[in-house]
Amino acid sequence: MSVVGAVQRWARGHTEQSRYSPVGIAFHWIMAFLILFQLGWGFYASWVPAGGDKLWVYQVHSAAGLPVLVLALGRLGWRILIPGPINDADRQGWQTQIAYAMHYVFYAAFFGLPLSGWAMWSSIAAPGPLYLAGFIPWPQMPFDQMPLTLRWWILDAAEDVHLLLVVTLLAVIPLHVGAALKHHFWDRHDVLRGMLPEIPDMEDPREDPPHRPPEPRSHPETAPG
Repeated sequence: MSVVGAVQRWARGHTEQSRYSPVGIAFHWIMAFLILFQLGWGFYASWVPAGGDKLWVYQVHSAAGLPVLVLALGRLGWRILIPGPINDADRQGWQTQIAYAMHYVFYAAFFGLPLSGWAMWSSIAAPGPLYLAGFIPWPQMPFDQMPLTLRWWILDAAEDVHLLLVVTLLAVIPLHVGAALKHHFWDRHDVLRGMLPEIPDMEDPREDPPHRPPEPRSHPETAPG
């Protein structure tokens, strides 16, 4: 059996139980952390006054943003190789179609944000080298030989794309989190459970029906003898 076939067989052992593979789970939560960090750090950067500190803040922003691009490529490749499980949320009709559409929006942001940020950094006059994760050298886009007016146009266009995608994420992340919580706590679906690290003793939330009334208790003085 080929390596790819062995990996697919291993992953199917998880997806057939309506769970994502450990690799898919790692992609999800690492990228979620990076995206939330980048949103907060980007907001902080907008308040830092011009100067050396602001350059350092942007360097941190780029060092954390480039891994998002690398992870997005890896996550997309993994998703093509290992399709996600069929879970309860895939059987909800129009709600499922909205969820699929939101996934496309997320992928557009995963690629568009680091690419537009990379273009912004590369279009201005040598702000300094880029580093993936802060220590791996990363090339700039080949804008240095372009006319200055064209580079400024690229900068403006990239800033517009970057801002649009940030606003989009700020809108869809609460919807995504809210939908996951609704599926788990209200609908008793297996969506959130399938994206969490597997715990052997973890019970399926659907086994405990919601809103179960408490058991009646007998008072000692009225209990049968």
